Amino acid sequence: MSENKDIFGTALWDYYQFPADQELITWTSLTEEDAIPVKYFFREFNQMPAIEQKALELCVGKVLDVGCGAGSHGLYLNREQQLEVWGIDSSPGAIKTAAQRGLKKVVNQSVFDYHGKTFDTLLLLMNGPGICGKLENLKKLFEKLKSLLNPGGQVLLDSSDLIYLFDQTDLGEKIIPGENYYGDLEYGIRYNHQSATFPWLYVGFDLMSEAAKKAGLRAELVMEGEHWDYLARLTKEY
Repeated sequence: MSENKDIFGTALWDYYQFPADQELITWTSLTEEDAIPVKYFFREFNQMPAIEQKALELCVGKVLDVGCGAGSHGLYLNREQQLEVWGIDSSPGAIKTAAQRGLKKVVNQSVFDYHGKTFDTLLLLMNGPGICGKLENLKKLFEKLKSLLNPGGQVLLDSSDLIYLFDQTDLGEKIIPGENYYGDLEYGIRYNHQSATFPWLYVGFDLMSEAAKKAGLRAELVMEGEHWDYLARLTKEY
């Protein structure tokens, strides 16, 4: 995200203080602008997609919610499943919001820079691999996550294969322009006349699994959604 801009965190903090009809405008290099109600990031368990609900049900032990945002996932785990939950996010506004909502253990830092505790479950939802920016950085992310796992620990993450966005030939072959991986996107956000763009990765299960294997992690497909999205569980191979 652009330097000195915490657009996402500002939107979360504004809604927390004065809940109204605020919207976060998003777009990518493949898709047009879309308006997301900020209240969506404050949803309860019964309002979450099935993939997120399943991921939360699979969480065990001490949990690190990576990219915790407003803290909705962590708060559910803490209050309903009585798990010890830490939230980490590079957005100061997100961390302030999550803490004020009751997530007591929070870290305002990129997970790439985090050193310290280890965990039984690492939770990366709402396209968790996106934080590495590009496919070439995915192995590095997985190596970092592996270093934060306790013995027998797990990584739970979701993402999507964007292949469905592309047209296909009469023979059924997808028409994909350019040479770069089609899931390497530029992601944009705008709120209150401030905007920023940053690299953001969407990755299919097979490519994700290959990167995980190179980092010494075994990938298991837990659940598939309706729009080429999936939930995966990663565990240490060695």
